[in-house]
Amino acid sequence: MAGQKKFERVAQKQKTRQSLLDAARILLDEGHSPTVTEAADKAGISRATAYRYFSTPEALAQEAVLERLGAEMDSIVFAMSKSAEPEDAAAEAISRILAMVVRNEALFRAYLSLVASGERASNRDTRRVRWLTTALAPLAGGLPKARFERLVNALSVLAGIEALVVLKDVCALDPEKTEETVRWMVRALVKTTLDE
Repeated sequence: MAGQKKFERVAQKQKTRQSLLDAARILLDEGHSPTVTEAADKAGISRATAYRYFSTPEALAQEAVLERLGAEMDSIVFAMSKSAEPEDAAAEAISRILAMVVRNEALFRAYLSLVASGERASNRDTRRVRWLTTALAPLAGGLPKARFERLVNALSVLAGIEALVVLKDVCALDPEKTEETVRWMVRALVKTTLDE
């Protein structure tokens, strides 16, 4: 009987936490960085309870964004085509990430404004690096480790909202030119790395 009650408490805590994350995501999708109080109100959860799960709005927003986007990214197949040229295969992998960023632009922009304010939650998320390491795995064997890691780090700049903000907002490129430019940069980085 005690085991059943413990299981029910854990299940209820997970449900409450998920409700808060879902409410935060709705607000983020609308382009609004929610406070813990706003997420609690939207989820129909007491504010005191909400603060037991997330002590700051930054922690709430970071987890909400990363959970949703992580699940979407994990569902994309990133394996580089073995028959394609490495530059083209890498450009395709980055293009898939960029397409996901575009689909979730409002969410990414809300998250970016949060981290740009310096209020980022303490734990770093390294999914982008993991995705690219997986996507570029066929190149890893032919490159020194340090050079491969440098390539992954450089491509990480192109595989997120940061590249979209610069190319769309600063350079005023349309979506087609944005993708074309990112693919060109990826090919150049891969080719340069392979030619060194």
